[in-house]
Amino acid sequence: MKKKDELIVRRDVSLAKRLYKCWPLYVFLLPGLIWYIMFCYKPMIGLRMAFYDYNIFRGFSGSKFVGLENFKIYMSSPDFGRTLKNTLMIAVWQMVICFPVPVILAILITEMKSKIVSKMVQTISFLPHFISTVVVCGMVVNFLSPSTGIINMILGKFGIEAKYFMVYPQYFRPIYTIMTLWQTAGFNAIVYIAALMGIDPQLYEAAIVDGAGRWRRIINITIPGIIPTVVTMFIMNIGKMVKVGYESILLLYEPSTYATADVISTYSFRMGIQNGDYGVATAAGLFEAVIALILVVAANKVSKRLTETALW
Repeated sequence: MKKKDELIVRRDVSLAKRLYKCWPLYVFLLPGLIWYIMFCYKPMIGLRMAFYDYNIFRGFSGSKFVGLENFKIYMSSPDFGRTLKNTLMIAVWQMVICFPVPVILAILITEMKSKIVSKMVQTISFLPHFISTVVVCGMVVNFLSPSTGIINMILGKFGIEAKYFMVYPQYFRPIYTIMTLWQTAGFNAIVYIAALMGIDPQLYEAAIVDGAGRWRRIINITIPGIIPTVVTMFIMNIGKMVKVGYESILLLYEPSTYATADVISTYSFRMGIQNGDYGVATAAGLFEAVIALILVVAANKVSKRLTETALW
């Protein structure tokens, strides 16, 4: 028992020494930690609303506890199948199209011979990230306007009748995916460019000596060199993809496009903010979070088996 007590004391002393030695680093860490606690973890207390017939004027003490009734209401509603399907479909569109493009863009930028052109392409593709989502959605609506939109003007030159694309359900997912790709591809490519810069240049020199061409170097050196980064980013993004950027969807969708545009987040917004049914809205949001958690855990396990690269 004495030896165990001595080990515990030594560990406490060594931990105290490390904290004292590195206290400036922990001070720098403190603002971020406080932000996460206040804005990410503290609001999770409100998830209790999913189990109450919540009244904002009475609070939890004056609201009736209903258990899983809010989940039953959501899952038995005709909106459940539609919102779940649209959430997963839009997430798949983003993972299939929006995720690999930044990787390809990063490789193209680093492989360019002209550094000036490379910097110009990187800057031009990077700038849309700083444009407000409201402005980007406004640009999309204006570009697709049937009367003044540039897209319909170009189609009119070829004798194609003007069409208001935003009210047709079949066009919503392509429009939303292209908009998201334009806004995020350049910014997301930065991570992969940094990973490419970390590859040992001697590997490329040895490949050139062996007679390997540009494509052979990309396939055998560049891509394997960034695979761990790609896998890590994939796992981190797959949970976020379920959110599918619902702010943009709220600004773009119409009642006529609910069939392909209405997702769990927008349904939760309508139920909570517009209808005042906070219990069902929270239940839908919690259900969405559970789906995201399942996808992240599954992706991490699959990645660990196939590539031996995982977050945990």
